[in-house]
Amino acid sequence: MKDLLPDLCDLYPEQLQIADAIFTSYGKRCHFYGQVVTVSCFEDNSRIRELVNENGKGKVMVIDGGGSKRRALLGDMLAEKAVNNGWEGFVIHGAIRDVAAQSQLNIGIHALCAHPMPTEKRGLGDIGRTLRFAGISVSQGDYIYCDLNGIAVSKQPLALP
Repeated sequence: MKDLLPDLCDLYPEQLQIADAIFTSYGKRCHFYGQVVTVSCFEDNSRIRELVNENGKGKVMVIDGGGSKRRALLGDMLAEKAVNNGWEGFVIHGAIRDVAAQSQLNIGIHALCAHPMPTEKRGLGDIGRTLRFAGISVSQGDYIYCDLNGIAVSKQPLALP
């Protein structure tokens, strides 16, 4: 296991935004990174369901669920589709479910908490918007780096130590 963020913070302190320490790591991958694809949705994972079916190689889905802890935006079936389509991971300002199953999938997942209730599927949500939560601003195309130390965002890709 490697500590990625401390090294990046030592090398690029002026280029990084560091998220508030409110997330828990749930995926099998303890560290992951990639180019950001943003989703804004509230208690409706319809847009997430669409995106996990696309090629996610080198990408991390960053989801602003409004901080809701009442409905899980990601379950094991969607996470498994994401793995099969090459996604690096998820950062979710909201809840997930099927924690035991997702902990066995080779993907990174940072979320606020777990909650067993699924979302409603109403076709709501936006892809590609700039998101603001946890003290950071994340835009489509930014780069995100995650490990057990936290989450960092950069406008440019960074050379890894």
